[in-house]
Amino acid sequence: MSQGKTYVVTGGAGFIGSNIAEALRRRGDRVRVLDNFSTGRRENLAAIGDVELIEGDLRDPQAVRRAVSGADGVFHQAALRSVPRSVDDPLSSNDVNVSGTLVLLMACREAKVRRVVYASSSSVYGDDPALPKVETLATRPISPYAVSKLAAEHYCQTFARLYGLETVSLRYFNVFGPRQNPESKYSAVIPRFLELALQGRALEVHGDGEQSRDFTYIDNVVGGNLLAMETPGVSGEVFNIACGTRHSLIAIADAIGDFLGRRLVREHVASRAGDVRHTLADISKAERLLGYRPSVDFADGMRRTCEYFVARFGAASEAGRRAAARP
Repeated sequence: MSQGKTYVVTGGAGFIGSNIAEALRRRGDRVRVLDNFSTGRRENLAAIGDVELIEGDLRDPQAVRRAVSGADGVFHQAALRSVPRSVDDPLSSNDVNVSGTLVLLMACREAKVRRVVYASSSSVYGDDPALPKVETLATRPISPYAVSKLAAEHYCQTFARLYGLETVSLRYFNVFGPRQNPESKYSAVIPRFLELALQGRALEVHGDGEQSRDFTYIDNVVGGNLLAMETPGVSGEVFNIACGTRHSLIAIADAIGDFLGRRLVREHVASRAGDVRHTLADISKAERLLGYRPSVDFADGMRRTCEYFVARFGAASEAGRRAAARP
């Protein structure tokens, strides 16, 4: 891979963005982060060190033009994530995820950026029962979030065809790992389960818990992004980035309980609107065209994630849990 280039990471203070930024810095590239800190965290950037920060909104053309000026490539991670959030507030999801992406693509075209790698989502497949999900499947989004991610995918492909701006879209499948935020009501299931477990509270399981996901450890997603930026001849393409395995929410709860060495109480609540029952990726296209291979399997990823959360949140949470358990 080329060294010493300048890359922009939109949403670079977030979970996935900060991990990409760290990988780029580790190999010697210059990194510029655009983030408005609506969900990103300054501490994520502090952990990386030497990055240039432009604090601004993806929908602000001036801030975006400043961010992409002189950049070799852009890793576009900024978004309002979460299916439930989009169900509660469809307009903001569309505004950030679609209009913001369009602002970015226009700025990249103007600045003659070589390539944009866009973070899409497995949610674009919707509730089609066919498994595994292959990129040639018809898209059937069932949430405003999924619609917004698919619309931005189409914009990326259109800019590639119409203006010659190279774009690659990566459909992530349930990414997890260190730096993922457990504290929002829209948090992903693994950090949320870990936070509740460390606090000694019941795990809130939506539905029967047998719904399954192709949980993908963060290192695999970072690797997929770097390959998507560097591989020639793939502009305009869409790729699944996942592991090609699936695990139920009950299995997640059991894995966390095994790591902590105790049985975790589960509280089943109503299923969430807009959720799909099962996801499983066919990753053969990414393997064939990008040379992508998952480097960290589910079990190893869960162990690393549990270790991170216990080291970061465990001591205080465990003390609180014991205090709450006293008569």
